[in-house]
Parts: sequence; C-alpha cells; structure tokens
Amino acid sequence: MSTSFPSDSLRRPAQDRARAETGTGAAPCRGPAPADGAGRGYWPTVVAVAAASVMLPFSVTGAAVALPNMAAQLGSSVGTAQWMLNAFNIAFAALPLAAGGLADRTGRRRVLLSGIAVVGVMSLLVALAPSMAVVDAARAIQGCGAAGVLASGAAVLADSTSGRRRQLAFGVLGTSFGTGLAIGPPAAGALVEAAGWRAVFLLVAAVSLPAWLCATRAPESRNPARPSLDLAGLAAFTAGLACLSFAFVQAATAGWTAPGTVLLLAAAVLLIALFALAELRQGDRAMFDVRLFGRPEFLAVICQPFTVTLGFVILLVYLPGYLQGVGGRTTLASGLLLLPMTAPVLLLPLVAGRLAARTSVRTVLTGASALIAVGALLLVTLRSDGSWPALAVPLLPFGAGVGLAFGVMDNAAVGTVPVENAGAAAGIFNTMRITGESVAVAGAAALLTTLTAARLRDGGLSADAAARLAGQAVQGRVAEAQHAALAAGFTGALHTLGLLLAALSALGAVLTHRALAPRCAPEHR
Repeated sequence: MSTSFPSDSLRRPAQDRARAETGTGAAPCRGPAPADGAGRGYWPTVVAVAAASVMLPFSVTGAAVALPNMAAQLGSSVGTAQWMLNAFNIAFAALPLAAGGLADRTGRRRVLLSGIAVVGVMSLLVALAPSMAVVDAARAIQGCGAAGVLASGAAVLADSTSGRRRQLAFGVLGTSFGTGLAIGPPAAGALVEAAGWRAVFLLVAAVSLPAWLCATRAPESRNPARPSLDLAGLAAFTAGLACLSFAFVQAATAGWTAPGTVLLLAAAVLLIALFALAELRQGDRAMFDVRLFGRPEFLAVICQPFTVTLGFVILLVYLPGYLQGVGGRTTLASGLLLLPMTAPVLLLPLVAGRLAARTSVRTVLTGASALIAVGALLLVTLRSDGSWPALAVPLLPFGAGVGLAFGVMDNAAVGTVPVENAGAAAGIFNTMRITGESVAVAGAAALLTTLTAARLRDGGLSADAAARLAGQAVQGRVAEAQHAALAAGFTGALHTLGLLLAALSALGAVLTHRALAPRCAPEHR
C-alpha cells in the first residue's frame, strides 16, 4: 500500500485554480467556510479522515501478517487463501474513480461515512468468519468501502479547510497513512501472538467506530453539475482486473501455459483494451483520460508505481510469510524485521519535498529508483536464518528509495500536465498506483509459487504436490517434512524476484531521468 490521499489534496486546489483562471466551472456546493478553515467541525473531520487513513494500509499489511495463521486455522486451500488478499485489492483498485464520481453526485461526507461503515462492518465479519469463503466475500466488500474512503476522504478535507489549517490537515493525513504502513506489520504480529489472527480485524472494526462518529461532524459538499458515472468503463476495468488476478491464481496451480490461464490472460488484455477505447471515446467526460498518456513526462511519472512501489508492496505482503514459515520466526518478530523498510516511508517524504525544492523532482525520483534498484539487488543476500542486520542491508535502501519517491510522486503527477488537467492526472495516478499494487500482490504470488515449485519438482515431487506445497510456503505455511527443500526453493525465488525488481527499477531510473529532463524553449529570431 502506498500513500494515495495526498494527490487528492492537490487535485481539488488545482481544479479551483483552473476555475479561477478560466472563469468556468461551478464551485463545489457547500456552505461558506470560516476564515482559514477553522470551523467547529475541523478537528473531528481531520481525526475521522486520519483514522480512516490508518485503517486502509493496515487492512492490507495486517491481513498479510495474519494470513498464515488464518489459513491454517480455517483449513483453506492455497487458491482460496490467496483470494483473501486479491479480493480486497481488486475492489480497492477498480472503484476509487467511480466512488469519486458518486461522491461528487451524492455528497462526499455521505460516501465517506458509508465507506468507513463498510470497512468496519466487514472487518468484524472477517473476525467472526467460520470459513475462508466468508472471509473472501467480506474482503471483496471491504475493498469497495476502502475505495469510497480513499475517494472521498481528502476531498472532504480539501472542501472544508483552507490556508494553514488545510496544510496542517493534510500533514496529519500523510503522517497517519505512513504510520499505518510503518506499524502495520509489527502491530499485526503482536496481535496475532497475543490474541490470534481475528484480533487484527477486530482492531480495524474498533477504529472504524470513532472514525465514523467523527465523520458525522464533517461538512457536506458535492458537485452541483452532477457528473454522470461511466458504468461501461467501470465494468470493463473491474472485469479486466478480476480476470488478471484469476489468471495469476490459475498459473500458480495449473501453470502459465495451461489453456485456462492463457484464456484468462487474453480476456484481461481484451477488457483493459476495451476500457481504454471506451474512455478515449468519452473525451472530456472520461473517468480516466487516456489522452494524457501522450505526454512523455506524465507517462514517466505514472509508471513510477510499477518501478517504485511494486517491489515494496510485494515484500510488505510476502516477506512476513517467508520469515514465519521458512525462517521459523514469530509473527511479531517477522513484523519488527520489516521496520528498516517501513520506517523510512514514514520519515522521508517530508525530507524528499525539501530536497526536491533544492534540486529537482527529476533528481529525487531518479535517485529513489536507483536506491530501490540497489536494495532489490541486495535481496540476493537474503537467507532464512540471517540476522536482523543482514536483513536490514537490502531493506534499508529499498525503504529509503520508496520514502523519497512517496514525497514527490503526487506533486510530479499533477505538475507534468496543464493545470486544467490536474484533477484527471491525480485520478489516473492514484488508479495506476493502486492497480499496480493489486497486480503485484497477485502476480508475485504466482511467480514465487512457480519458482519454488520448480525446485521441488527437481527434488522428485510430482507437479501437483510441488505446486500445493509451494503455494502454502508462499503464504507462510511450510510443511516440516519438506522444510529444507522449501527453504531453498522459496529463498531462491526471492533472489530471482530481487534481480527482476532491480532491473525494473534501474530501467525506471534511466527513463525517469530522460523523460523529466528540462526542455529548452525554441529560440526566436
């Protein structure tokens, strides 16, 4: 999970500036704000959105830490357990744009309240679930609620604050989201050890109640133009993501060349292509303005989620399972061991902003990708019995690169397009970021399972048994009889993944450096 709220804070002011400059567009429908945004509902609104911003990353990182114990207790298959992660991520990635449109039509506070309630109630249902099938269904609905919170939270703040109070509100918001990322793994590990995996989801449900009560104090606002919802585009995009995730799950068990896998991959490509075509035909009314992809500098920035945050999310989700299953560490220890990677994400974004002001966004983003490439390359030193300092060697530069990138990516996304396109650019960037994370979680599971199973087959296991044991190992459940083979296979798979991520990040550094190079204005004679 990455910080997705701040770009919305840029989106609204940018749209306001565009209206002021062009004299067009209706202002948001809301009551007059007090000077400097100091209304009576200011702090309840800030607390509500900040608490929700902690819940969202914790719903991903906490679930990943709890997955090994959950899957073992509920006796689920590898595929069913994987959908506990995939179901949430697909809904969370596919629906923010639609939820934003719904918030503009029906009211941003209303969507925020609904989103918080859905996240909390579904977390409670997961905590009480008797089977993994119930968990998967609840997680899919929870992802819908999370999309609503993501789409409306920052909009509520931007529409109800101004001046220094707005800066303070979004500073609190960014810190809260970073805190959710940083403390998620160790907090979830402590909860699992103390009270079991269900406590992780009970905590989210408990936090949602005061967040919802505070959100009732937030002012309501909406767009009087009542923009229409692009239902065809939404359906094509959601179905495409679902087919892609199904394909990855199928590949982990049946193989990448199996007819079912190939068919699902083809369907995903076709549906995403139909989505792009539908959005192109929408023109200025598009939910996802694909015309902006024609700007090389914007294309370079919106590819950052794939070169910067992709590896971060993969390690955040699957490294705890490796440390528990292969390394034999406790859930708490596995969460604490991730701090060299997660702590910089909390601490460095503000530093990155100051550094970019002194140098350039281009320098910071290029350096961030280079740091991530170094950290990914150092993953080849990873060992299941390695010490904490040995594990920190690859994770620290990885986390430092991600933390620096998080501090400037949002600003870069809206800064590479004309001001009148800033809102569309922010929406595209957030969608690409969350989509990249969703694809990364599903795709990495398939890749790690495939590579680990190949090592087991070399040891004489049948293909079916190797795929089953490898899938369980990726989810943190390692069969004792095959521990040595699984440890070697899973470790080797992470080494290969590190090399692939290093190559991707290095390529991203080069392309970012070139695409964001200052363009000289033509000389006039």
